[in-house]
Amino acid sequence: MSAIEDIFIDISVVLGSTNIPVRQILRMGRGAMIPLDSSHDDPSLVYVNGKLVAKGRVLVNEDVMSLEITTIVKRGAF
Repeated sequence: MSAIEDIFIDISVVLGSTNIPVRQILRMGRGAMIPLDSSHDDPSLVYVNGKLVAKGRVLVNEDVMSLEITTIVKRGAF
């Protein structure tokens, strides 16, 4: 077994973002929708330990979601 196999990393996939006031969130109920600043054609962003490393697209197959990596972000690009 490799020495790095037991090291954990934090991976986040960001579909989009928005900026809304807390009062709007407090008024939301079940089924409320939050509009994001991206469309379905925009790539999702992949962060590893808080650093952008890749872009991809979300795939859905029945009840399983996955992410297809489409671009690796070069260091210093962002």
